[in-house]
Amino acid sequence: MERPDDTTHFGYRDVPLGDKQTLVNDVFHSVARRYDLMNDLMSGGLHRVWKDVMISTLNPPRSDAPFALLDVAGGTGDIAFRAAAASGLGFEATVCDINGDMLAVGRERAVARHLEHQVQFVEGNAEALAFADKSFDAYTIAFGIRNVPRIPLALKEAYRVLKPGSRFLCLEFSTVTVPGLDKLYDMFSFNVIPQMGRAVTGDAESYRYLVESIRQFPKPETFAQMIRDAGFSRVKYDIMSGGIVALHSGWRL
Repeated sequence: MERPDDTTHFGYRDVPLGDKQTLVNDVFHSVARRYDLMNDLMSGGLHRVWKDVMISTLNPPRSDAPFALLDVAGGTGDIAFRAAAASGLGFEATVCDINGDMLAVGRERAVARHLEHQVQFVEGNAEALAFADKSFDAYTIAFGIRNVPRIPLALKEAYRVLKPGSRFLCLEFSTVTVPGLDKLYDMFSFNVIPQMGRAVTGDAESYRYLVESIRQFPKPETFAQMIRDAGFSRVKYDIMSGGIVALHSGWRL
């Protein structure tokens, strides 16, 4: 049964399209201060490996050559800081996130790492980026695209702000393909993670939504076609950890 055009998923619920962003914002307001700790607990630290693969694939220049990264939905700065550590002095990152609480955490961490001159934090919407056409050398988004109400709009905006010859990288949860692992993964996700969220952040419902949103996200080939439809070329994806996550890549040529 198809949903009306003015509704979208919030976990397993259909909600008015205009309400999803508010509901997602409430989730991340609730968990901002413990977000990275919960990532460690939920993934057994594997999120660090997945992000390292993303930065290795990005392969920013280690020279003084200018390189401008736009990291979307990266409020706590994790991807931008990793990219800065792998880059030369010409590196600059703009972290764009719609959630002010997440950005506040990121700014504090940038100062603590003495990266406030290389990494800036901007509140903004992935569906309507406040940046000029062809402004960035790369666009990254890690575990954030599934929370965007209108994913095709966000992908078109990614294409718009990238320079010709620049790369789009999206790290996102995917569909487990290993027999047996899928059942264990579901049991852990639906039974353990919400209770873990309650114990660490005092909020089980936000983590129940995060689990549900993973299951609602398109399968890798479907999402790859969405990236192609936005204009990107040489689109591919790499499955990691038995399908728990996928790293999607495309080029603006």
